[in-house]
Amino acid sequence: MRFLLRLLINAAALWVATRLVPGITFSGGWLALLGVALVFGAVNAFVRPLLTILTCPLLILTLGLFTFVINGLLLWITGGLSRSLGLGFHVAGFWAAFWGALVVTIVSTLLSLFIPDRGDRRRDSRD
Repeated sequence: MRFLLRLLINAAALWVATRLVPGITFSGGWLALLGVALVFGAVNAFVRPLLTILTCPLLILTLGLFTFVINGLLLWITGGLSRSLGLGFHVAGFWAAFWGALVVTIVSTLLSLFIPDRGDRRRDSRD
């Protein structure tokens, strides 16, 4: 159930980015958008750890601000993979990806506030 909620949150955040950021476009239905969110989740799960390890000195040097660049690269990769899969999601360049990743992060964080934490559920079951 939690996976489905995260998928829906990512889909909604990606949709908001397509509406707010010039250079990020989407042409398709909700099913295709869920496919893009699935690609985005897979890229975050498999590519993000590698990029984080490789850029660890830059992350330390910039006090974590390089994370925004990593997020932009991940969204750019998602755009390329989604386009090659025929999902209708396109990211025009790095700066569109950078600002889009910022929008996706803000929207997904705000929507995640409405999902109870796993620890809360365990705590409630012990009371």
